[in-house]
Amino acid sequence: MKYPTIEDVIGKTPMVALQRIGAADNAQRSNVVLAKLEGNNPAGSVKDRPALSMIQRAQERGDIRPGDTLIEATSGNTGIALAMAAAVKGYRMVLIMPEDLSIERAQTMKAFGAELILTPKSGGMEYARDLAEQMQREGKGRVLDQFANPDNPRIHYETTGPEIWADTKGRVTHFVSAMGTTGTITGVSRFLKEKNPAIRIIGAQPSEGSRIPGIRKWPEAYLPKIYDPTNVDELVYVSQDDAEEMCRRMAREEGIFAGISAAGACWVAQQIAQRESNATVVFVVCDRGDRYLSTGVFPA
Repeated sequence: MKYPTIEDVIGKTPMVALQRIGAADNAQRSNVVLAKLEGNNPAGSVKDRPALSMIQRAQERGDIRPGDTLIEATSGNTGIALAMAAAVKGYRMVLIMPEDLSIERAQTMKAFGAELILTPKSGGMEYARDLAEQMQREGKGRVLDQFANPDNPRIHYETTGPEIWADTKGRVTHFVSAMGTTGTITGVSRFLKEKNPAIRIIGAQPSEGSRIPGIRKWPEAYLPKIYDPTNVDELVYVSQDDAEEMCRRMAREEGIFAGISAAGACWVAQQIAQRESNATVVFVVCDRGDRYLSTGVFPA
C-alpha cells in the first residue's frame, strides 16, 4: 500500500460560510460569503502550493537538482512554504527578508532548516529582491523568483481555481484575494474567467500609509511580472486598522484564526456583499493567525 506524503496533502483545502459577520445584510440580500481556508495546508498558508510547484517543476526541467542552493526574497509565507518544500525535496534554502517581519515567521523558517538573511526595514521587500538577484549573479544559488515565475500562478490555475468552482458548484459570482506576489489572484482569475467570464475578480490592496503583511502595492519598477491587470476587475483598498479589527472579529465571531492579509480580504468581501444581491463571494484565508501573535494584533 502506498501512503500519502506531505506533498500529497497540499491543496484541497476546505471552504466554509461565514455565520455571523455581515449575517443580517447577507440574509436580506440573499448573499453568501465563503472563506477558503488555505491555512490548512501543511506549512500553514496558500504559498505551499506555488512553493512546491516552483521547486518541483524547475527540477523536472533540469534547472535545479537536489543539493543545490535556492534563494528567495520573501515577506514571510512564501519563505515558510519554500523552507518546507526545500526540506522535502532536499535543497539548501536561503531566504532574504526585511528585519521588521514577525518573529514567528523567522522561527518557523529556521525550524524547516532554512538560512535567513535579514535586510534593513527601510529597504523593504524591494531591497530584499535586489539582494537576491545580486547573490544569483555572484553564483551563490538559484533564485526561484515568485514574482516572475509562471509556475506560481499556474498551480492556482490548476488547483485553487478548480477547487473553488467545484466547491461552489459553479455558483461563485465574486472572488476576492489579497494581492502580494499576485500569483493567487492571477491563476484563480484565469480559471474562473474561462468557466464564466461574468465572475468578478477583486483585489485587496492596502490604503495609503497602511502596512499590512502579505498585501502590497508595488512601485511600477517592482510590479510582479506574473501580474496581468486584465485578469482583475476591481481593486478595493483596505486600511491597516480595518484589516486588524477584522482579524480579531474573524477569531471571536467566526472561530477563524487568520492572518492580517486574510482579514483584509474578508473586509473587502464584506464591502462587495453589501452592494450586491444573490451573490456568492469567495475570499482566500491565505494563512493562520498564529504567525502574527507577536505583532500585537491580538490582545495579550
